[in-house]
Amino acid sequence: SHWCNVAYWEHRTRVGRLYTVYEQSVSIFYDLPQGNGFCLGQLNLENRSETVRRTRSKIGYGILLSKEPDGVWAYNRSEHPIFVNSPTLDIPNCRTLIVRKVMPGYSIKVFDYEKSCLLQHTTDLDYADGPYDPNSVRISFAKGWGPCYSRQFITSCPCWLEILLSN
Repeated sequence: SHWCNVAYWEHRTRVGRLYTVYEQSVSIFYDLPQGNGFCLGQLNLENRSETVRRTRSKIGYGILLSKEPDGVWAYNRSEHPIFVNSPTLDIPNCRTLIVRKVMPGYSIKVFDYEKSCLLQHTTDLDYADGPYDPNSVRISFAKGWGPCYSRQFITSCPCWLEILLSN
């Protein structure tokens, strides 16, 4: 069975269908010669803004998303940073959204299964940027968001992914 679904968004608009992942790892890219995985370059949307067009051109080889025994890892294969937010990257009971910047060539554990189990027992989670899913990861290409950026919400980012993990 699948371990996650991937949704691709441009600002507030989901583009294309959910991409279901069955393999242990998946490439999510714009342009990858002989690429195998989720090709964002093939998704069509009428009337893209110039900002989205410029950001899409920076995705390149994108990311490799990998399910490992300790959690889910993202390896940045792009030539530009990616920005990541997940419930297991946040500091427990912290009111501030934490977004991690991952430089090209680096990886990060975007979801920790053990921490996730502990967080299931935590309540009173209130996020200003929309619904909260304890099993989802959000990754933006080339543009950051949150308290340290001009974009406060991920829906202000031109190109981003929502990784919906299966329980």
